[in-house]
Amino acid sequence: MTTLGMPAALPAIHAVEAAPESRMVVLGVDTHKDVHVAAVLDHLGRLLSCGEFPATAAGYSNLLDWARQCGTVLRAGVECTGSYGAGLARYLATQQVPVVEVNQPDRSTRRRRGKTDAVDAEAAARGALSGMARALPKSGDGHVEALRMLRLAKNSAVKARTQALNQLKAVLVNAPSALREELEPLSTSLLVRRCAGLADTRESNPAADTAIFTLRLLAQRVVQLRQEANELGRRMTIAVRATAPSLLDQLGIGPDSAAALLITAGDNPERLASEASFAALCGVSPVEKSSGKSQRRRLNRGGDRQANAALHRIVVTRMRQDERTRLYLERRTAEGKGKREVMRCLKRYAAREAYHLIRADMITCHQQPDTSVSLMTAA
Repeated sequence: MTTLGMPAALPAIHAVEAAPESRMVVLGVDTHKDVHVAAVLDHLGRLLSCGEFPATAAGYSNLLDWARQCGTVLRAGVECTGSYGAGLARYLATQQVPVVEVNQPDRSTRRRRGKTDAVDAEAAARGALSGMARALPKSGDGHVEALRMLRLAKNSAVKARTQALNQLKAVLVNAPSALREELEPLSTSLLVRRCAGLADTRESNPAADTAIFTLRLLAQRVVQLRQEANELGRRMTIAVRATAPSLLDQLGIGPDSAAALLITAGDNPERLASEASFAALCGVSPVEKSSGKSQRRRLNRGGDRQANAALHRIVVTRMRQDERTRLYLERRTAEGKGKREVMRCLKRYAAREAYHLIRADMITCHQQPDTSVSLMTAA
């Protein structure tokens, strides 16, 4: 552990003060890949100490022991609890230390005070002390975390498959004329199968031989990536059914959209104060933009855009297939609302419905024995 320098005016104040066990302190941590920088404030907001610790299990333990030397840790404000700070947040939770998610300092503060890890750690502690930072981090230790990794791998496989397929069609443009005329009329699936079975011609034209080899290699890659995506999709469906099966019973909600909504809620949706909180996380809650005599709201451009896209897909599907949604669209259109405005209302309703289903299924899931291993390994 390396102790960082503190402002010049503060050491003289705190040097004569002991750290009684009854003193309540707040911890703030600026997280990085290899090291975490921590700051401790007392209940009056005075900076007591700053320190640097490795981002390891031993470093987490040393960080908490060091903070407790200053007093009883009331709460900890941690940056990036979904990435670099995930390990520390989980460790603090096991040690019964409440953790809140802290955003990075705003630009005006950074222009005024500059940017150092110690300054960011102190800002994190002040955010936790003042109550400005109240968001509870995701636990990241259950079905939803597994679902997040599966969805990440599936999206990567689908993207790579599309790229390989586009490359295959681009190579086919400059392939030998006879081969191009034979393959171009075929459908995409048949084209991939035919290219995957191409045999080397051993001709004297190196460009033609290389084109055939490249077509076969790209086609085999497309087939492999398709199999990966299908397997990941199958496991995602099993994971969603193990976590929130009620979502899949609703019209327009498929495994991918359900996974996006579950990832936004997290393994501990009780951290959301209400369904309005979930709507804000999905970016479908209206935001006040009133000033003076002007009273109005604007579109929420924040939130998880993947969840927002999932709600958009749900609404589009229901507008095509659900009679009740079509009647709502016609009624609001007759009232003078535009289609995009009506869709924003429908997305808000869909978020409300999804929130209550997720909460109910999560409570039921936690009351039942854990079957995640057998479900994820099922054939």
